[in-house]
Amino acid sequence: MTHDIEHEISQEALAVLGGGEIAYVRSIRSEDVASLFPQAPQIAPGMTLFTLHAADGTPIMLTDSREAALANAMEHELVTVSVH
Repeated sequence: MTHDIEHEISQEALAVLGGGEIAYVRSIRSEDVASLFPQAPQIAPGMTLFTLHAADGTPIMLTDSREAALANAMEHELVTVSVH
C-alpha cells in the first residue's frame, strides 16, 4: 500500500535545518556574484564560479573551483549535500 503524503516546512524551520552542520555547493555566473557577495571585487563576465552555502542558503564562500568549495566545507566540518 502506498501513501502519498506531502509535507511542508516553514521558512523558519528550513533556516535552522542542519544546525550549522550541512552545506551545499552551487555554480553561479560571475555576473551574479554581486548579488550574493556585495563586498566582492569586480569579476570579469562570462566566468563560472562556485559558492558554498549554509543549509539556510546563506553564502559562505566564493571560489573558482568546486573542489575548493568542498575542501572548505570539509575543513569546517560541514557535510555537503546535493541539491537540485
